[in-house]
Amino acid sequence: MSRKGYHWLAVTSLISLILLTLAWELWLAPIRTGGSFLAIKALVLLLPLFGILREKIYTYQWSSMFILLPFTEGVMRAWGDKGLSQWLAGGEVLLSLLFFLGVVGFVRATRQQNAALKKSPPTA
Repeated sequence: MSRKGYHWLAVTSLISLILLTLAWELWLAPIRTGGSFLAIKALVLLLPLFGILREKIYTYQWSSMFILLPFTEGVMRAWGDKGLSQWLAGGEVLLSLLFFLGVVGFVRATRQQNAALKKSPPTA
């Protein structure tokens, strides 16, 4: 996959994760009827979004560790919850993994691209 492909994988999976989190905690399967305070975790997911959209390599690097939080929550809730919440947790795990793959792929492709630019001889 190309650098741009990894970028768009990271963008779409992160935005999907934000939307899933909001829908899950506010309407689909909140812990409390009428919505849950856990919807605030969607705001936390906004932290890396703007750096990811702008292709900031530093944001890609730290967000690869940051995504472990929703991944871990998804694993625990997929294991402990029942019904729709369990399926939504599985979706959270899948989207977290896709985001991680997009981030790691983007960083790797960027490093390879930069190394190739350094090796290429200057044109006259």
